[in-house]
Amino acid sequence: MDGMLSQEEINALFSGMDIEDEPATDAPDSAGDSDLLTPEEKDAIGEISNISLGSSATTLFSLVNQRVNISTPTVSVCKWDDLSRQYDKPCVFIQISYKEGLDGRNVLILQEKDVKIIADLMMGGDGSVTDGNLNDMHLSAISEAMNQMMGASSTSLSSMFEMKIDISPPSASLVDLNDVVSGEDMDLFLNNEFVKVSFRMEIGNLIDSELIQMYPIDFAKSLYRKFINDEAAASVPAPETPAPAPKTAPQPAPVPQQAAAPMQDLNMMAMGQMQGMMQPQMVMPYAMPPVQDVNISPAQFQAFQPVQSPLLQTENIDLLLDVPLEVTVELGRTSKSIKEILDFAPGTIVELNRLAGEPIDVLVNGKYVAKGEVVVIEEAFGIRVTEVIK
Repeated sequence: MDGMLSQEEINALFSGMDIEDEPATDAPDSAGDSDLLTPEEKDAIGEISNISLGSSATTLFSLVNQRVNISTPTVSVCKWDDLSRQYDKPCVFIQISYKEGLDGRNVLILQEKDVKIIADLMMGGDGSVTDGNLNDMHLSAISEAMNQMMGASSTSLSSMFEMKIDISPPSASLVDLNDVVSGEDMDLFLNNEFVKVSFRMEIGNLIDSELIQMYPIDFAKSLYRKFINDEAAASVPAPETPAPAPKTAPQPAPVPQQAAAPMQDLNMMAMGQMQGMMQPQMVMPYAMPPVQDVNISPAQFQAFQPVQSPLLQTENIDLLLDVPLEVTVELGRTSKSIKEILDFAPGTIVELNRLAGEPIDVLVNGKYVAKGEVVVIEEAFGIRVTEVIK
């Protein structure tokens, strides 16, 4: 129609076949996504993941003391072969199961380098220690981080679905995507098509990579149903309170009939009442109370004068000169793992983070106030103050 050749026509020219003779090809695998998850389901799952992982970013910030940014998720249906070709290898699998509220499990994938950086930050480092193989200490640290992150995510889901949701402690393992096809290292739902939720995770200037969350399609559909039910319940207007029925005026009580009253007496009574209504009634005027003469004048206040107390005019610092303060001289610091500390023995040398000859910190009640150098006074150590910190 527009003079452009279609892909079928191009393929026919290269293969030497007529277009009519070429068999119809199936749609690509990605087209099957619409059969497994509708666009509405994908949008709902993305919204749920965005809310839950937003609270997880705050939790991760408190653990690593670095700015954490997790982008808006991308939801798709994926196969294991496609994932193994796209993601870096090896990587770390974190398996998480729901034990209350939701029936299902999901798997998080992190790159090996990212796990080392997060573990180093959690142990007080600067995130630069990434050499060496991934060990049990790294896996324990990332398991604890994911436990707190998914715990915060479960709290957000509990508020969203108005039900209690709890997870079991996650387990982390190092996995090579090429080697894992089935078995204990991989959940059974990964053998088939599954839901893949991709996030871009940034931690300070150290990490800028992809975080992947995977779970079964049935579990994703159950989340969608809960999400739709909650939205439907929130959109239903509250029943209007019916307006109170107007009160009917009380009916006058029927006048009891007098037994055998003569007609003439009734007529005379009615005429007397009519005459009483036609006569004007005298209205007593309202008597005003007498007005008393009151002397009114505006209120006057004395002007504020500064207090001339000698105790308040000057600060008597002499009252504080005898207060004792704790002076601490800090030679240096370092950080060690629990295993290294347990290996301490007489003769162990601990290297500090301060160079020889570098000024020593002087702290008063824990506050950094001065710098100095170590001196020896007879048989005791001392410090000569070289700089006072303002």
